[in-house]
Amino acid sequence: MATAGEAASATGLHHVGMSVADLDAALAFWEPFLGVPARWRTVLDRPYLGRHVGYPGVTIRAAFIDLPGGNTLELLDYQVPDKAQIPDPTANPGNVHLCLTVADAATAWQKAVDCGARPIVPEGPVDIDGGPNAGARAAYLRVHDGITLEFFQPAPKREAAA
Repeated sequence: MATAGEAASATGLHHVGMSVADLDAALAFWEPFLGVPARWRTVLDRPYLGRHVGYPGVTIRAAFIDLPGGNTLELLDYQVPDKAQIPDPTANPGNVHLCLTVADAATAWQKAVDCGARPIVPEGPVDIDGGPNAGARAAYLRVHDGITLEFFQPAPKREAAA
């Protein structure tokens, strides 16, 4: 048991979960975008789950997709009657985004648009012109359910002075 002032003992990222309105619609974006099928599709309905997520007796249609770098994207379609869409704008409290590191932000941006994403900046990725990420490129897009997907292309490595 942790004591006051003790740091969390997190050791890594296990998965990223997203609640979706329609599992099939979400997969219609993620599978072609990532180029891999869902690793596992299932119906989650064990008694512990309802207690864990705060919906006793809930049934959730779920799919798990491997993300680059060894993490997992968990898509959850709660089978409840009172689902409500949260507002899209990223400034709204509670809004979360998934950021993927990419080799080429423009290529990733175009692939996402081709898969149905709506870009925030219609012209494509923007150049980061200051701070610790100066020289990098980034893009925000909206995917299914108003979820924000970000791409981050690191700045080119600078040659060390000889």
